[in-house]
Formats: sequence, structure tokens, C-alpha cells
Amino acid sequence: MGSPGNPHGPDFDKNPLVPVIAQDEATGDVLMLAYMNAEAYHETLSSGRVVYYSRSRSKLWRKGEESGNVQVLKSLYFDCDSDTLLVKVEQIGGAACHEGYRSCFFRRIDPSTKEVTVVGKRVFDPQCVYKKS
Repeated sequence: MGSPGNPHGPDFDKNPLVPVIAQDEATGDVLMLAYMNAEAYHETLSSGRVVYYSRSRSKLWRKGEESGNVQVLKSLYFDCDSDTLLVKVEQIGGAACHEGYRSCFFRRIDPSTKEVTVVGKRVFDPQCVYKKS
């Protein structure tokens, strides 16, 4: 029995931008969702630091280049359709979220009441970290 699906990784010809779920390797916490293009993917593999593609800035986003909160690649998985990645990382600096939280998923919605609760604690003040020139 051979390898199921594409045995080589994400198919950037089919999907030029693939979603990437970042997960803390040690805790299993889901930290964020972002996107990679082929260039970001190859730089991530060659450098060992996670690089995304910023859709809002239309350029590579080397995680932590401004904040210092880099993600060290520990392992990389792709799904059965070769169109989604999972990166398991060591989160340096304590926060993956640009709003200063450990995880971008710091708000919980109660399904019955629809109330939103902040479940995380800020690790840093984004106004101090991301100074606009």
C-alpha cells in the first residue's frame, strides 16, 4: 500500500496560499492561524523559524520580526488534501498574538448565551511593542 494523497507536501499549484495552524509543541495549545505561500514554506523549512505570508501586507511575514516573539519549527504536518498545514512550534517570547496574548484564540463564545469572555491574559502591551514610525 502506497502513501495516501500527495506524499510531497502542500500543493501550491492548486492553492497558492494554504492555511497554517500553529500549535505549541509542549502544551498542545492552538496559537494562531495564518497562511503560507511556497516561498514562506520553503524558507520555514530551510531556516527552522516559521515564516508566513501576510495577506494584508502582501509580503512574507517572518513571525517575530517586530515583536521578538518568534516561532521555532519543531515539526510540520500537512493534511490529506495537501491544502492545510499544521506547524508545531516552540513559541519564544510567550505570545503568538499581535494583541499581546499567548494565543490568538483568547476569546470564548458561550454557545447558549452568545456572551464573549476573554480567557487569556495579556503577555505584552502591543502599543509598546509595535511602535509606528
